[in-house]
Amino acid sequence: MPATAGGRQRRHNGRPQPASMADVARLAGVSSQTVSRVANGQPGVVATTRDQVLAAMRELGYRPNSAARALKRGEFHTIGVILFTLATIGNSRTVEAIAMEAARRKYATTLMPVAAPTQDAVSGAFSRLEELAVDGIIVIMEVHLLNDAAITLPPGVHVVVVDSDAGDRYTVVDTDQASGAGQATEHLLGLGHHTVWHIAGPQESFASERRTAAWRSTLEDAGRPVPPLLRGDWSAESGYRAGLALADEPGCTAVFVANDQMALGVLRAMHEKGRAVPGEVSVVGFDDLPDSGAFTPPLTTIHQDFAEVGRRCVDAVLRQIHTRPGVAREHGTTLVPTRLVVRDSTAAPPATAPATTPRRRAARR
Repeated sequence: MPATAGGRQRRHNGRPQPASMADVARLAGVSSQTVSRVANGQPGVVATTRDQVLAAMRELGYRPNSAARALKRGEFHTIGVILFTLATIGNSRTVEAIAMEAARRKYATTLMPVAAPTQDAVSGAFSRLEELAVDGIIVIMEVHLLNDAAITLPPGVHVVVVDSDAGDRYTVVDTDQASGAGQATEHLLGLGHHTVWHIAGPQESFASERRTAAWRSTLEDAGRPVPPLLRGDWSAESGYRAGLALADEPGCTAVFVANDQMALGVLRAMHEKGRAVPGEVSVVGFDDLPDSGAFTPPLTTIHQDFAEVGRRCVDAVLRQIHTRPGVAREHGTTLVPTRLVVRDSTAAPPATAPATTPRRRAARR
């Protein structure tokens, strides 16, 4: 129970009260300013005095009021994160990376999921985070909203956006989606495949559309036919369904899949249909999940550096927080490089593979 310097418990209306800084100062025989410097880890306190203060804190059960200090400074050392889903691997790993980097910089993170990608929902999330006293906010958009002007973010807030095309209005950090998709497609063409089929993610996903556009332009620049597009929903099951369809395409010898989970479904479909990977069909994924090397066969894929995305997001929002009032905020997009990781799911096409133009058919939604 907290006690005063005289050993009596401080009580109010019959209830024990937490020890105050003044209580610690009296017990340690120092000023409240000295206690404050010790509590905040500031220099300028001799070792013996610091030990006295710490001993008094322990005896009284004193805990510094960090909330009050933050209110006085106007800085809470907390970053808010708004996102629409944690179900996708990319989002969950990005959140993890942001939280780890924020902790390294001695900032806490407050996660605010949004049920629906609407203006009201996003505005409500910003309001709740401001009530929780955050210094800045990182928004993982994923879907086409900011670039379509369907949603605007509140002015005057320190904000960084992940996975968007709104760099002319906000600070944006993203993986270099286009470069990664181009590397995947060029790798397969370089192995000798006549063309490359593609299983895309959801149409509303910014990352999916960037990867699809780069796949198409890489084929067109190489003068190769562009096969009909298939779509999944990022899940292994959707990749499996698309893989079953591609297994029936005799001219399909190479597939670029928009993420590793869908690629796992493709591997299963090809196995069930008797199409050997990579003997008959080569498969490339995107993400480089920790388990991708344990697929059968180990998956060639595009590596995303989620840790670097998290570091740059936190760094960008902290720069805004610490920028002097009146200084113009930075806008623009920072792209984190991707790289091809070659494993055992890709090889040259079979010598008997037909170099035929893919049959036209409706894209799968």
